[in-house]
Amino acid sequence: MSIEILVVLGCVSGVAAGFFGIGGGVIIVPCLLLLGMQMEYAIGISIMQMIFSSAFGSFINILQKKLNICDGVFVGLGGLMGAAFSGIIVDTLSSQILLLLFLFLSCVSFYKYAFDVKTTANPTPPITNPLKQKILMIIAGFLTGIFAVSLGVGGGLILAPILAYYLGFDSKKVVPISLFFIIFASVSGSISLATHDLIDFQSGLIVGLSSMFGVGCGIYLMSKVTLNNHRYALIGIYALSILLTLWKVFLEF
Repeated sequence: MSIEILVVLGCVSGVAAGFFGIGGGVIIVPCLLLLGMQMEYAIGISIMQMIFSSAFGSFINILQKKLNICDGVFVGLGGLMGAAFSGIIVDTLSSQILLLLFLFLSCVSFYKYAFDVKTTANPTPPITNPLKQKILMIIAGFLTGIFAVSLGVGGGLILAPILAYYLGFDSKKVVPISLFFIIFASVSGSISLATHDLIDFQSGLIVGLSSMFGVGCGIYLMSKVTLNNHRYALIGIYALSILLTLWKVFLEF
């Protein structure tokens, strides 16, 4: 695969990481699949690039005081543990099953955002006890780390509904936390995938370094849009991911 294509994918995924807090996997994985890469290695490249985009994006968010580091750490610790299982899952399941699971996850996320199902900030969140909130953050990070990282996505699409409904976080507050969570999950996931020989390190490095150029742009754009427009943009990116993945499913089956 040409370096130029990998650089473009990295830049676009970086914008997505900064703007949506989703790691960019919903863009990278379908595109790499359509370019002929196997699902397992597309996931590996996607997870590896997230290390770069999430770390750089979180650094910017910390400087701009947009990130609650305490919340991010608890979610991240859960992700660190959950993502450790990603190598086993990707190595065990077939490419077809992983592809269908990726499609299912994208469709569920699209439905939740399109129909506003537990994605907007709950004005009366059911969990207000600080200790219970921290426990929920760890559990949410753990589950997200297992399922999202195993499919090559950062996890914002799973974290956002949970944190919005149970803790009352709006989408703009979730994005910096999700991006910080991805640091933990992507490092753990990359190590797990590497032990199963499922990462193309050269391609992952090119995409990862390129993604850093787009992250700052994505964070800037996120600060300029309203909450409603931010949600509409999320709906659009999930719809695009679904269409690209459906085309790959059509080619595979």
